[in-house]
Amino acid sequence: MSEKKKFERPVIKKVQTGMTNKFGTRTEFDPITHIDKVPVKELIEKHGSPLYVVSEQTIRSTYQDLYRAFSTRYPKVQMAWSYKTNYLDAVCRVFHQEGSWAEVVSGFEYDKALANGISGEHIIFNGPDKDEAALEKAITKKSLIHIDHFDELYSIIEIANELNITARVAIRINMDTGIFPQWTRFGFNYDNGEAWEVINRIMLQEKLELIGLHAHIGTYIMSALPYGVAASKLANLAASVEKKFGHNVKYIDLGGGFASKNTLKGAYLSGTDTCPSFDEYAEAITSALVRSEIKPEHLPMLILETGRALIDDAGYILGSVIANKRMPDGKRSMIIDVGVNFLFTSFWYEHKITPAQSFSHHTEDTIIYGPLCMNIDIIREHITLPPLKRGDHVVISRIGAYNMTQWMQFINLRPSIVMIDMDGKAHVIRENETLNTVKQNERIPEHLTDINKK
Repeated sequence: MSEKKKFERPVIKKVQTGMTNKFGTRTEFDPITHIDKVPVKELIEKHGSPLYVVSEQTIRSTYQDLYRAFSTRYPKVQMAWSYKTNYLDAVCRVFHQEGSWAEVVSGFEYDKALANGISGEHIIFNGPDKDEAALEKAITKKSLIHIDHFDELYSIIEIANELNITARVAIRINMDTGIFPQWTRFGFNYDNGEAWEVINRIMLQEKLELIGLHAHIGTYIMSALPYGVAASKLANLAASVEKKFGHNVKYIDLGGGFASKNTLKGAYLSGTDTCPSFDEYAEAITSALVRSEIKPEHLPMLILETGRALIDDAGYILGSVIANKRMPDGKRSMIIDVGVNFLFTSFWYEHKITPAQSFSHHTEDTIIYGPLCMNIDIIREHITLPPLKRGDHVVISRIGAYNMTQWMQFINLRPSIVMIDMDGKAHVIRENETLNTVKQNERIPEHLTDINKK
């Protein structure tokens, strides 16, 4: 007896293009049924929906691609994994196994790096908020402290003198690199001479050793050229320090900000078509350094704190369809169990969302909502999808950066995270939350213990 064919309801398709590019809206694509050869359905059945998935294989291959791009063009390259981008211990340790140091921006992240086995000398301490206890620890452990403002400089001088330990410091520098908006909030300005002034102050302090210069010019920079400008300006400062003080800066740190292949909201073309390659970034940065006035024998180490571009492609979130609705204007909408509290980057990315099972190629412009009781809980405003029924699964790709650090326990408990290792085995690297997770730090005053008593 032949198997009964699956019923497909008739669809009246409204002509509504949504966000298109010069090639129109693509309506033909393949389902994502496996991640690193592990079935999506099997992952959801075992670990629940929604579910974060991290690919160890993608992390390692992406890291190696970036390192190759820079190390073949420059003799001394060191990566420092950006903890704020994704500070899950399992993720951090993959990067550390590949040779990456740690770059942190808080005392909490600093302690996490230490607990992951990173020595103090291989921790870069960034950020505008370093309290005295954290600074004392960083100075004692000989970490690389990137000074953000004068008040921090004065605190470091005081603590270093009290401890009678030489602090290893660098300064964060902001500058005009030709991009907009220009980041001026962090560090000292290059163009008005402020950076040069603070360098001179540091060089006059007995208990401070200027070992590096740092610039993080922005985020999701879609051109490599501004990095060449930044590298050139930092190299000029390093050459000036050598000329005036006879002191050689040991490293130049170009921060992060490399774009991932995600597509920004409102973009004309997809991120896969417009995102610079690692080779383009490497060419701009290393060319500026080797052409600089720094003597060849004193070329500084090049440090990169790349986060987003290294981890985005390695992250997925699996979800399920809750319901379908027809809006008053006739547009189709779909509710899934992934909300903006779990997918923070949906506010600025048009994430790729793909069915996780075979589907009809009759498609329709759709708006995808999350499950939250909030009108802003919109995952995609416009996406061309086939009809999906309640219980069907979807895969949202390139979500590895920030979504597992900026997520919120709001209305729904945060789900599990699994990592698929190099052999295709899935490991739980963070358990799903329970009611006890939320309640464990709450305290109830005695007069409220009995709700039936006033």
